[in-house]
Amino acid sequence: MSFSVDDHQYMALALRLAERGRCISTPNPAVGAVLVRDGRIIGQGFTQQAGGPHAEVMALRDAAAAGESTVGATAYVTLEPCAHFGRTPPCAQGLIDAGLSRVVVALQDPNPLVAGKGMAMLREAGVDVALGLLALEASESLKGFLSRIERGRPWLRLKIAASLDGKTALANGESQWITGPAARMDVQRLRARSCAMLTGSGTVLKDDPLLTVREVDGQPWQGRQPLRVVLDSRAQLSPQAKLLHAPGHTLVITANAPAAHIAALQAAGAEVLALPDANARVDLSATLVALAARGINEVTVEAGARLNGAWLQSGLVDEIIFYQAPVLLGSAAAGLADFSLDRLADKLAPSVTDIRHLGADLRYTLRFKSSIKS
Repeated sequence: MSFSVDDHQYMALALRLAERGRCISTPNPAVGAVLVRDGRIIGQGFTQQAGGPHAEVMALRDAAAAGESTVGATAYVTLEPCAHFGRTPPCAQGLIDAGLSRVVVALQDPNPLVAGKGMAMLREAGVDVALGLLALEASESLKGFLSRIERGRPWLRLKIAASLDGKTALANGESQWITGPAARMDVQRLRARSCAMLTGSGTVLKDDPLLTVREVDGQPWQGRQPLRVVLDSRAQLSPQAKLLHAPGHTLVITANAPAAHIAALQAAGAEVLALPDANARVDLSATLVALAARGINEVTVEAGARLNGAWLQSGLVDEIIFYQAPVLLGSAAAGLADFSLDRLADKLAPSVTDIRHLGADLRYTLRFKSSIKS
């Protein structure tokens, strides 16, 4: 199917709008919508918080507030409009009721509750539906949601900050700060878009981090805090850890922790879940399945070398965000991932998809092969 230059421009705008809902829409996908009539944009919207209006409804409301008629208009939507009653009515019916004549969809929704039903509803009502405009860009925008629906697990990224010689901290544990202010601000943006931040109890014992979003682009963060997830295989996490008392919610995943340890963490406000593997460690695959069941779309790992290595060897990592500072820390400093290989042929070889400067530092985005179908 061919699309015009204007079609591309309007869908590109819808994708930019989707990003504005990135940090609030979870577990719903971040979707953008644009309404056009007689060559003019008459409405724009993006998905609000769960239970709130979807992108299509926001765009219709925007048009109504401006006194614009939507009869005969075209909608550009980054994901197929829903066709079922959930927390909100079906968006496909809302577009039909608004009198639209055409709907351009970037990507079909893989959710079995939708999965083509929204477009079928529109077509049955006489609305012209076109699918596939900027589908690759929409897949990138929706990668966390697609991963959860299609694979049953969230999109998993490792965030690592290291020196030129691949070190993350001095031997005495000092690590603040290897990277500069621009890179650290970028990490805050990364946290804000994440549904969950994951670390290990060893990192909590060593650094006592908050794992919260504190500011974004120089402004104090007032939005949703990502779920904090701590893997505590050895029952080491202290009930006094700062992240247990920070704004938001903390989930501690154990293997076979003593009842007294679990009770102490629960008394500190944590939710505790036991997911042991055959070696009495936390089962990493089961962890992702459990997070997906909670509607978690994207997980960012900020951990030490041991847990980073375990995730990398598990084959479950989708992406690495690697911040490299132009400094050298020496051979005694801590490495970024603790694992070993017997054959060079077994090396992990993600693809570099982006490199950019952040002040004096470099940020690499590296991707492993994904099984997401869309």
